[in-house]
Amino acid sequence: MANLKEVRLRIASVNSTQQITKAMKMVSAAKLKRATDAITQMRPYANKLKEILANLSASLEGSASVFATEREVKNVLVVVVTSNRGLAGAFNANAIKTANLLIQNKYAAHRNNGTLHILAIGKKAQDFYTKNRMNVIGNHNELFNGLNFETSTRIADVIMKGFEEGQWDRVEVIYNQFKNAAVQILTTEQLLPLAKTESAAASKQNTDYILEPSQAEIVEELIPKSIKIQLYKALLDSYASEHGARMTSMDKATDNAGELLKSLRLSYNQARQAAITNEILEIVSGANALSAQ
Repeated sequence: MANLKEVRLRIASVNSTQQITKAMKMVSAAKLKRATDAITQMRPYANKLKEILANLSASLEGSASVFATEREVKNVLVVVVTSNRGLAGAFNANAIKTANLLIQNKYAAHRNNGTLHILAIGKKAQDFYTKNRMNVIGNHNELFNGLNFETSTRIADVIMKGFEEGQWDRVEVIYNQFKNAAVQILTTEQLLPLAKTESAAASKQNTDYILEPSQAEIVEELIPKSIKIQLYKALLDSYASEHGARMTSMDKATDNAGELLKSLRLSYNQARQAAITNEILEIVSGANALSAQ
């Protein structure tokens, strides 16, 4: 009977876990819908703005824009975007792993001499890099409690101000780009200085740009806005990816709990049948003993 009691307790525990994972899946699905709507609306605008800036970057050489100026990379800022919570499969671990590979392959010397800085957005990245004694600047874990353009702009302003003042000479962002609920694409983008593409260089050779409004106004308004938009897009991508990964993870956990319940119920029935058989054997043996007297 002890075995029966133990199996019953395990069944109750697994059944409770299954109900929790179902509820978490439903919550993530609802949040995913809102996050997906936000990133699908933002992405075309952000990509087009980035394309315009890439094409204009060649004509802006020698301009007053510090954000488009390449300089010797003495200090580096790596922005790592994760989530505040786990239970999302390998979502956070993969983002941190990608950032670590970038640092190892590209900025190992900067890490060794202390000129590499980490801006962690999300508690998982914050905890990891703080624990590993990296140069972590700021704490932005509250961002995903109410993600919008205004809150992301505050971080973008910090990044741009630091770049403008020479605190870092290059800024790279690592995040999960949303493709669908089951697929997230780990992405590394150079946020600052504005990257000049090969197509932009080719356009410079073949195209004379007529700038309207003036070049100075473009430098003053469009470039900072583009940087803020690109960061906001990365955060929206990561937010949607997080809920997609969590929904998928909870769906798998629910299925696994269902399989475990089937196995436990089979074990319970087998143990119950064995207990009943033992009781019958005891009764029969007792009856035979009495009749023998």
